[in-house]
Amino acid sequence: MNALLNPAARLTIAAPSPTRRRRGGTWLKAAIAPLLGIALFLGVWALIALNSRGLPGPLATGLSAMTLFADPFYDNGPNDMGIGWNILHSLGRVGLGFGLATLVGIPLGFAIGRFAFLAGMLAPIISLLRPVSPLAWLPIGLLVFEAAGPASIWVIFISAIWPIILNTAAGVASVPQDYLNVARVLKLNEWKVLTRILFPAVLPHLMTGVRLAMGVAWLVIVAAEMLTGGIGLGFWVWDEWNNLNVEHILIAIILVGLIGLLLEQGLSLLARRFDYAR
Repeated sequence: MNALLNPAARLTIAAPSPTRRRRGGTWLKAAIAPLLGIALFLGVWALIALNSRGLPGPLATGLSAMTLFADPFYDNGPNDMGIGWNILHSLGRVGLGFGLATLVGIPLGFAIGRFAFLAGMLAPIISLLRPVSPLAWLPIGLLVFEAAGPASIWVIFISAIWPIILNTAAGVASVPQDYLNVARVLKLNEWKVLTRILFPAVLPHLMTGVRLAMGVAWLVIVAAEMLTGGIGLGFWVWDEWNNLNVEHILIAIILVGLIGLLLEQGLSLLARRFDYAR
């Protein structure tokens, strides 16, 4: 009762604890560096825009983005669709190509890491095809599939599969031989060796390969769509360049970076979740 009537007592009760103050200070310190980095980036961008003819500054680009996202899902025909539809089409192609690369690359990586003869047989093929530029595969995709959409998915698949195969195979090869010797003594079949020994040990390598593959897939889709046309962020960028709308091109660059960051962070959270499950 006295505490309720005494203002000083109320202030003492309401005062934040030292732990809470330290936590707030930690968050503030963690936020200062990124905010300063963003401010520096915007300042350099504005300075370059002031001294460059035709390059919009951050303010003009932001105003254009507000107008663009006011109606992101309008549809006036194949060549005039909102930015939302273009993002969804690009994500759909990336999802299909990346999913196919995962379905093929993970089992193949396990097989290469597990069987030395298969590794020796496929090593020259992988060494030959892996350094090829992703866009060099685009004409082959157009020739075989005779359509821009499947050709883009093919380019994503063939570009994203190598990090998955190589990281998975490296993970399998790094499993201590003692583990496999114990499995041999216990007469475990190949399925139990895979699920009980190899998969838990290889998971960190596998998730690293998956994250690298997603980064490659998202990089490739914009360039592939620029060349194939249709609906998607890449085609939208090229179309806006033809219309000399530089503000929309800058918005697309920022969008590509933000979406790539979100995909990377999502896979990082997934990787940490699986690592915890181990």
